[in-house]
Amino acid sequence: MSRNKLKISSRLLKKKVRKQAFLNPKHCRFCNSVELELALDYKNVNLLRNFITERSKILPSRVSGNCSFHQRAIATEIKTARAIALIPFCTLQA
Repeated sequence: MSRNKLKISSRLLKKKVRKQAFLNPKHCRFCNSVELELALDYKNVNLLRNFITERSKILPSRVSGNCSFHQRAIATEIKTARAIALIPFCTLQA
């Protein structure tokens, strides 16, 4: 009995190569930097504004590129800043 390997079509190979070319691995900016780790605080509003949308929603980690540990830390800092009224809960529309 001979075992035949399945052949992958050239179309599927090209598609796989195209997908891999556009996928850039996202790296957490806090994991590599000790300075940014210390700057992650609810009082640092300029840093926290990078992680919210114009509607004041928290960006997901798949968009921001943060690891799950730092994404949870950012979320708690944003929620604390909202409670103290440093960042608005939502934007007013006229």
